[in-house]
Amino acid sequence: MTRCRRIARTIATLNFKRHCLAGVTGLLAAALVADGVKANAPVPAAKPGTAPTQNYQPSVRTDSGVPLPVRKRAVPEGYVAKKPKLVLYSQFPAKDYFGAAAGPAPLKARAIGSYAKGCLAGGASLPPDGPTWQAMRLSRNRNWGHPELIDYLKDLAADAPKVGWNGLLVGDLAQPRGGPMLSGHASHQIGLDADIWLTEMPNRRLSAQEREDISAISMLKGRLDVKGADRSVDPNKWTDVHARLIRRAASDKRVARIFVNPTIKKALCNFEKSKDRAWLRKVRPWWGHHYHFHVRLSCPAGSTGCKNQNPPPPGDGCGEHLTYWLSDEPWVPKNPPKKGEKPKVVKKRPMALAALPNACRNVLTAN
Repeated sequence: MTRCRRIARTIATLNFKRHCLAGVTGLLAAALVADGVKANAPVPAAKPGTAPTQNYQPSVRTDSGVPLPVRKRAVPEGYVAKKPKLVLYSQFPAKDYFGAAAGPAPLKARAIGSYAKGCLAGGASLPPDGPTWQAMRLSRNRNWGHPELIDYLKDLAADAPKVGWNGLLVGDLAQPRGGPMLSGHASHQIGLDADIWLTEMPNRRLSAQEREDISAISMLKGRLDVKGADRSVDPNKWTDVHARLIRRAASDKRVARIFVNPTIKKALCNFEKSKDRAWLRKVRPWWGHHYHFHVRLSCPAGSTGCKNQNPPPPGDGCGEHLTYWLSDEPWVPKNPPKKGEKPKVVKKRPMALAALPNACRNVLTAN
């Protein structure tokens, strides 16, 4: 009877070990499937001309009865996993598609559409550092533009020390494939716009964190939205060197417009004492733009479908048009909110993909 009990216990122990081994084997197989390795799965075909891959049958190896993970199948040389196809929906916000593009479209360089409704093919990046420039806000991935814009910025940066400016701090250009941005600008969509800070580059390289945290310096003397405000630049911040830099930037034939705050336009009109005032025509007053000036290039040759703005009005822009911008009318609210009442905010519907030129779909899907 005692012998029978021993035999029964031995059989039970063997059954228990067999079940444990089966369970561990199942777990290992599940882990392999989760890792992309299936039992008896075919090996992806190698490219023509490469050595054939030997058949591989995954199995569980054991060491002293303990199961060990199997080795993974070797991936054939030259094998590249297929990228999932991008599905485009016409009514979806275009900014969601273009804001998600991490790199440029591998197409011939081309600015497509208009400055506030278009995209960019074959974009080039402005390197974060150059001899006389540093790119700011790198986390935004907006240091991309048409190659002509990148060349222009390098040329302007090279000439900056000649006018007494140590170097450029360059803000937003465009996203890798242009298009509407997730936040901020309405323009900057076709790779021909660039923001250049009115803060001089320091004599050292800024850290990545500093490029995110440092703020540009406003040139304003005070608020603009108060009746009778002194709408001028702050003489403790604005210098003739600022004016010489903007004059150099506007004198380039590639430039269509430069946007500045009306107070800065006024300072530039007073700065230029010579008869050569043609460059002032390109410098236009606009909202904001007291921390930076905004350069906009004309459509480059070969950019089929790129739409230029109408030329600026004749003259230097220092007359009645500027007088209006410096008056109370554009700035002082006609119906200010009552005390304790929050101002109404009108939310605009984001631009749908369907609003952009059809060629922008090819820009999004190009790999």
